[in-house]
Amino acid sequence: MAGVEVGVSLEDLKKKMADFAKERDWDQFHSPRNLLLALVGEVGELSEIFQWRGEVARGLPDWKDEEKEHLGEELSDVLLYLVRLSDVCGVDLGKAAMRKLEVNAIKYPVKLCKGSSKKHTQINAGNNAGGGGGGGITGSIYSDGCTNSSDGDLMVLRSCAFLTRVVGLPS
Repeated sequence: MAGVEVGVSLEDLKKKMADFAKERDWDQFHSPRNLLLALVGEVGELSEIFQWRGEVARGLPDWKDEEKEHLGEELSDVLLYLVRLSDVCGVDLGKAAMRKLEVNAIKYPVKLCKGSSKKHTQINAGNNAGGGGGGGITGSIYSDGCTNSSDGDLMVLRSCAFLTRVVGLPS
């Protein structure tokens, strides 16, 4: 297809979306709330594609080309609104996603969750003989007991520091 770039980065999309909105004088409408509501609407449209189909095989082997193209359009709408929302909110989406993966690596250690669809609170509850903890990561790796998701940014920072030290991730 003409005009389609291979290996587009989130930064590329962010710039293109900002330019697109600016050229049309749409920044005035792109408040975080409005963008979130638009994103939710697009997720609804994406959901409609799968509604009533039951389970769908990976790769969509039974789908027509037109159906796959429509799916690609709706996935793109969701992605573009998400990128625009993160930009307007001042969130580096790439960094936030990498940080979230690091936190999830702690919440879902391979030895406890491999092959399981349980939530981290269920996995850790079964692994915590003491029964304490606030519903988050039990058996805290932190001296002050930062263990649940309400500890927010503090837990993320400590999780990243832990992974840097123990797992050897770059800081």
